[in-house]
Amino acid sequence: MKRIIYITLLLASVGCTKDDIATVDTKPNTVVVIPDEAIEGELIIKFKPEMEAILDQTMTRSAGEATRSGIPSTDEVLDILGAYSFERVFPIDSRHEARTREVGMHLWYIVRFDKSESLAGAMERLSLLGEVDKLQCNREIYPAYNRNSKPHFISCAEAESRATTRSTEMPFNDPEMYRQWCYINDGNATFAQSWAPIMAGCDAGCKEAWELTTGDEDIIVAVMDEAVMWSHPDLADNIWINEGEELYAGVDADGNGYEDDKYGYNFARNTPVTSWTTTGNTGHGTHVAGTIAAVNDNGMGVAGIAGGGKGHGGVKIMTLQLFDGAYTASLALEARAMKYAADNGAVILQCSWGYHSSKSNLVMGYIPGPATEEEWAATYPLEKESLDYFIHNAGSPNGVIDGGLAIFASGNEYAAQSSFPAAYSKCISVAALAADYTPATYTNYGSEVALSAPGGDLEYYGTPGEADEAYDEQGVLREQGAIFSTLVVNGVPGYGYYEGTSMACPHVSGVAALGLAYAKQLKRHFTWEEFRDLMVSTGEDIDSYFVGDKLIHWNHTSPGATPTKIALGGYKGKMGHKVDAGALLKAIDGSGRDMRLPNIYIAPESTYTLELGDYFVEKPTFAEVGNTAVATATLQGTTLKIKALSEGNTTLTITLEGGKSHTSNIIVRRGANDNGIL
Repeated sequence: MKRIIYITLLLASVGCTKDDIATVDTKPNTVVVIPDEAIEGELIIKFKPEMEAILDQTMTRSAGEATRSGIPSTDEVLDILGAYSFERVFPIDSRHEARTREVGMHLWYIVRFDKSESLAGAMERLSLLGEVDKLQCNREIYPAYNRNSKPHFISCAEAESRATTRSTEMPFNDPEMYRQWCYINDGNATFAQSWAPIMAGCDAGCKEAWELTTGDEDIIVAVMDEAVMWSHPDLADNIWINEGEELYAGVDADGNGYEDDKYGYNFARNTPVTSWTTTGNTGHGTHVAGTIAAVNDNGMGVAGIAGGGKGHGGVKIMTLQLFDGAYTASLALEARAMKYAADNGAVILQCSWGYHSSKSNLVMGYIPGPATEEEWAATYPLEKESLDYFIHNAGSPNGVIDGGLAIFASGNEYAAQSSFPAAYSKCISVAALAADYTPATYTNYGSEVALSAPGGDLEYYGTPGEADEAYDEQGVLREQGAIFSTLVVNGVPGYGYYEGTSMACPHVSGVAALGLAYAKQLKRHFTWEEFRDLMVSTGEDIDSYFVGDKLIHWNHTSPGATPTKIALGGYKGKMGHKVDAGALLKAIDGSGRDMRLPNIYIAPESTYTLELGDYFVEKPTFAEVGNTAVATATLQGTTLKIKALSEGNTTLTITLEGGKSHTSNIIVRRGANDNGIL
């Protein structure tokens, strides 16, 4: 349920409908929504651009910690509400403040006021103000997984003592890789049941892809989840590090608005200290990260889809902590995390969280979420704008991808519609498959789903009356049809099994990262939309597998497990395509367009170095500057050094082997701050 407030100028009364929808009629063409999960005493406001100068002056005068806006009519309302905090949602990032202002993100503010004041009354008052553009509640967000579930865990020490090899040859020497049927499924895993087969090929398509590339350390994936254990032995080499920042230093060394953010940021507690030891943490973020980028070929533990190996480094994991035991990020802090990802180099958002599907079953304890994109956007406009900021501003027009990919779990409510934000048309919603191409028992599905990937299915493969965590006669943990990856439990690093669309989602994120790594290798450039569409179009059509019934055993670990048949025909057209890394990478060669030489923006009497090998497959043979009074260029191998001499503009032309040439501009201006690429 939710309260929807309609504001017009016709009436000035409050009433309730039979559906418990409160309406306040005071201003035309305004609809504001109060979700059940709304945080009392907090509202998020976006002001109109005309208020920019006043707000800037207030924030400058108060050093960013204000209680009032400086706008007289707004402050009258804040006085009535007993407001005690007024701040920008997004801290100032000196490197990206210009583009922040271009898209209006600097106009979002959060106000905190007396909790005894009703949200409906506060929204009514603020909605009457002409300077207010958008208004919404704040709320906590929730993971798309059961935080009370117990992982099937073995420590690193235990895994090493039980290291096992399998007859099927593996591409890397990681000893636990034989458990990861989700990468290379040959149909021979041991967890099949008479009613629950395994089908070769139901995997992420890694075998063919790994013959082309295994990752690239320039590709950054932001994991929005519980904290990733950055010191995990099988992850440490593939963790993003914000160079120059140090924990506990109390310094914002890079000017991005966050102090000490060496490994990312804990948005659940608003601190740079990310934690995986807080009571209630499940290790979920570490598990997700392992699927994407556990270190390959290190003779340890498991493999990651884009974890490197065969002479390549793995992609980097940026940890953006949204859940920390009893602490949960609010929507405002989640929005900060998305912008942080874009502004600090991530090109993929890995998101195993969201609202419940609107078709969730209330009887099962789910509170339905937004039903349409329009409803979601109207209820949570800040979230939509933050996602749009990431999608359109991550990456670079001169890099492998212009924009970013937002990849979400569709949800685990057994519902016939994806949850939001996953269902947003610019995102990638991911459903989960069992190891035989059938939809996982729990998965959300619907026309909004773009891709499916292995997520495990314990209700399907589990033995009725037997615990999932069981050992065979050799004392080795059985494969139970779930997803095996890195894990941390009670601060101890190790490995374990989880299932869910939360596990399917990082398979798609890993494949996306692997694809971008290969595009970089081939010097191909894509827009975010082109790459997303290529991932979907190269996926495997799986509708032909949705025939007949699927037999599962509800509550399979109890002696009275109930056998139930699920009709598969209802899933046709609602599970997207199965992600296929091999097909994606093959399609990248010949798709997109050539990388282009960037414009260079530097200050007089400074030097900038550009590695041309990042842009061209062919070897550069000659560099020419149009006006050598403005700048000069020296080419040594594939390294170009530009020396700025005087203010002005000139051209830069690079000639490649074979005679092809590329031209860009050099802009020399004081105040350029030596930041190089424009």
